[in-house]
Amino acid sequence: MLVMEGVKTMNKNGKPYLTTRSIQPENQESPIHFIKNMETPLPYFYRRNHFPYPILNQYSYWLQVIDGQSKKRYIHLSELLAMPTSTLTLPLECAGNKRANFFPKVYGEQWEAGAISQGKWTGVPLRDLLKDTKLTMDAQEIIFEGADRGKKPDYDGIVPYKRSLPLEIALHPDTLVAYQYNDQPLSNKHGHPFRLIVPNWYAMASVKWLQKIEVINHKFTGPFQTDDYMYYPNKNNDQGKVPVTTINVDSTIQQPLNYSILKSGTHKVEGIAWTGRGKIIEVEVSFDSGKTWTNANLSRSGVSDYSWIRWSLVREFIHKGEYTILSRAVYSSGRVQPDSPYWNQKGYGYNAVSKVHVKVE
Repeated sequence: MLVMEGVKTMNKNGKPYLTTRSIQPENQESPIHFIKNMETPLPYFYRRNHFPYPILNQYSYWLQVIDGQSKKRYIHLSELLAMPTSTLTLPLECAGNKRANFFPKVYGEQWEAGAISQGKWTGVPLRDLLKDTKLTMDAQEIIFEGADRGKKPDYDGIVPYKRSLPLEIALHPDTLVAYQYNDQPLSNKHGHPFRLIVPNWYAMASVKWLQKIEVINHKFTGPFQTDDYMYYPNKNNDQGKVPVTTINVDSTIQQPLNYSILKSGTHKVEGIAWTGRGKIIEVEVSFDSGKTWTNANLSRSGVSDYSWIRWSLVREFIHKGEYTILSRAVYSSGRVQPDSPYWNQKGYGYNAVSKVHVKVE
């Protein structure tokens, strides 16, 4: 049985499985170090929830749309299935991915590197779905409400999971109301019957179990918009807070595993890299704690511009001893994955260079 930093990630049959971060609500981490596909198989897709799973019924297959004049209309799943579709391969990454790496430590689910998964999403562009919806001149945002709801600390009553997007993001041609993942209907645990997919943004924006869309002419201030999913840079106050939006440039070393013992000889170092801005143009790897860097080989496999890329580098380890291996991604603006993360109270957006330690014997 393989062990990664004290966490079992493979069963006795040699198949990976999810790592539990909490049971109620269910939060499970993908075995990212063993995912070699460009499309994550559904059983290995990470799970992130704020509340228990919603109980679905016949009304769950209707999507309510409210325009800027409070006029309502309802769209059934069957109507979506009859519309022209769009398919995108892209990752969804929890904003708290790699939270466990922050120092000083922060509260929240202690995700390691597996709160990210990638697959093929099929659905209808939101702007096509809204083409018959009246957008008033003063429309500012569009609110998306999921069927999941429950109690939230410091809030009275039952709170739904609800977020908004600015018009330019909501009406982008690649923002989808999706109903399929990897050519199959969405699973109950990942948003069935339909969910929002927002490319380049952290996954808190891709609302699951979507049941209501509403055009508004003001800034939305729900708890998952202006309390959670905000960067709070100061430890003891809320000054300087800004919203979490675009995915930071990042990379992960998948193999070798951290604190592996290797035999002297040739070994393959490999992983993934992704960004919410531009495209990954380089991944650099260091075997001497960052003193020198070597470009890895990149493989895009012909998937979309939003997809993560796979990278690899073959290295001969001749000398016995301990090594620190680092990886850092560079995206098209020339900006590089940083040496240190942007520390914030809630532990969002960690993207410091990926690091593993190995011992060669």
